[in-house]
Amino acid sequence: MARINLCFVWHMHQPFYKDLATGMYRLPWTRLHALKDYYGMVKILEGFPNVHQTFNLVPSMIVQIEEYAAGKAADPFLDCAIRPADDLNEAEREFVLRYFFQANAGRMIYRYPRYGELFDAWKRAGENPRRVRAIFSAQDIRDLQVLSQLAWFDEEFQAHDEEVKRLLAKERNYSLDDQALMARKQREILAAVVPVYKEFASRGQIEISTTPFYHPILPLVCDSNIASVSHPGVPLPNRFHYPQDARWQLQSAREFIEREFGQAPAGLWPSEGSVSDEALAISAEVGFRWAASDNGVLAQTLHKTAGPDLTYKSYLWRQDDHQLRMIFRDHFLSDLIGFVYSKMSAEEAAGHFLDRIRANTQSFGGDVLVPIILDGENAWEYFYYNGRPFLRELYRRIGESSDLAALTVTEALERDDPRTIDHIFPGSWINANFDVWIGAAEDNRAWEYLLHARRKFDEVAQSVSEDNRRLAHEELMIAEGSDWCWWYGPEHQSENRREFDELYRSHLANVYRALQLAPPDELSRSILMTEVADLHEPPTSPIQPVIDGEVTSYFEWMGAGHYHPDRRSGAMHGQEFVVRDLYYGADNGNLYLRLDLENHTDIAKIELRTEQTSVSLLDNHDVEKAQRKILEIKAPFRLLGYTPGQPLRFQLALSGRDLPLDLVPANGWIDFDPNASD
Repeated sequence: MARINLCFVWHMHQPFYKDLATGMYRLPWTRLHALKDYYGMVKILEGFPNVHQTFNLVPSMIVQIEEYAAGKAADPFLDCAIRPADDLNEAEREFVLRYFFQANAGRMIYRYPRYGELFDAWKRAGENPRRVRAIFSAQDIRDLQVLSQLAWFDEEFQAHDEEVKRLLAKERNYSLDDQALMARKQREILAAVVPVYKEFASRGQIEISTTPFYHPILPLVCDSNIASVSHPGVPLPNRFHYPQDARWQLQSAREFIEREFGQAPAGLWPSEGSVSDEALAISAEVGFRWAASDNGVLAQTLHKTAGPDLTYKSYLWRQDDHQLRMIFRDHFLSDLIGFVYSKMSAEEAAGHFLDRIRANTQSFGGDVLVPIILDGENAWEYFYYNGRPFLRELYRRIGESSDLAALTVTEALERDDPRTIDHIFPGSWINANFDVWIGAAEDNRAWEYLLHARRKFDEVAQSVSEDNRRLAHEELMIAEGSDWCWWYGPEHQSENRREFDELYRSHLANVYRALQLAPPDELSRSILMTEVADLHEPPTSPIQPVIDGEVTSYFEWMGAGHYHPDRRSGAMHGQEFVVRDLYYGADNGNLYLRLDLENHTDIAKIELRTEQTSVSLLDNHDVEKAQRKILEIKAPFRLLGYTPGQPLRFQLALSGRDLPLDLVPANGWIDFDPNASD
């Protein structure tokens, strides 16, 4: 019987949030994801000893985790979480109210009723810290301090640690002792992260691969002009050409992992799957034996569509005296986990995933290698119970099957005969180009500033002390990381874009300071040019549109509420959107919905969800609907469990024939008071 060898590679990464000059952590995400994801993603395998996997650990992330575990990290977010609420000054209270609701509303905030209650109060106050301050008591703040941290605690600890369970069971009215316990448990969880990887690696159940030390886009560090190969005509900054930096990032990463785990990594996930011939040659020279990218890059390399017949194989990249084994992720399957399965039950998602793989491989004659490579942390906050039920169901089915095996990459490569390729197309996992990181005005300005600092280092580094020279170089290597340009340009949005911008410019300014020079004025000004967010205009008057799928009259939707989602992705790239605009309103007895959809959309089901019920709209005889240029719906309030005189909180879930398509809003609800527009 042919065997399907599944290669899961979970990429664990957070940017370097520490400002080396001040020692301060500017954002808390390494700590929070270390609490929520890094330990449990490995520990869950204890129940599935036959499931082997590869974990890609970024060295700069491990450095931060170890500093937190040792109690040496200066983190104002943690400080504000553990300080007594009565002792917080005005600025600290505003800091708590600004940042401590930055979590997925549906899966993380409302999972804890008191946290959701505080979140609703914050929203009602217009998310304005000063207004909230007037209505939040010291006890409210303390409950927020505790729950905003517990919400990030790993499922393993929530389910099995008696002290954590006791904190969760209390739900509200937390004491200073409870707050101190929460802080102590954080340190325990953080201290358990690296040891669990060592334990499972030593028993052979996981393989540890790595990424260039500070997660740079290696092809661009080697030569930024390479971006014009994958995107001819793209506007580029002045050439950044420092292959020696790429070598440092690779060599330092490999040496770091060897020191930490006792064995040098064989494998490399180049940051964002970004590859070029020059980057692969350096990777081979420093000792890596395999690397991975995306099957979009494979398609461009082979000049043909990379379907399962081409993707479910390993390759041998060989050029001159260099060679590397290569695998290319199944982009579609990896993105199903990242963006779709969070909207399905664990059983449905696991079944669909494995059925799809079997369908893809049913005509194959021999064993196949199926690479599934994706972010191992950011997706889970969108899943029920952090995705653990889905993973358990998936691993159970794999372990019990006769045709499936889950292997580390090295194990799978030993069983697969590679095809040879003599070059690689330069690109990343996103559209097989580098457009996310270079080409937009913000991106190019960031590269120019990096180039200025890099040149200045070459000019004067020998004139300063060895310690200062080392610090300046370290700051340059940090500034080469991919994460800064992830948030520059039009592709991605975050509540923390401003902080990312400030931190990037701080790293560059620190280069000059270490060189005993004044930072240039350009680094005192934001690189960010625009801020875009969801547009939400509430209804202003009752409406009674004609349900015919057409904009019958300019006036028929006048007075309706209008919700326009921000189409940029967040920390994960690749989510597809279906709804371009949502209009909504009401008369005395009905809710009206208008959906302006993307042209390719094939919708089989729309559910209107409230906090009390879920109503299917398209197959309901009591619901009037029509779709032509637009989709219009008239749903009687009596179907929705709606009580006249009360606000209505709702969201829309759209599905295709077998998969979820879109959720509007993507996080949280639309709050609508039909009486307010009468």
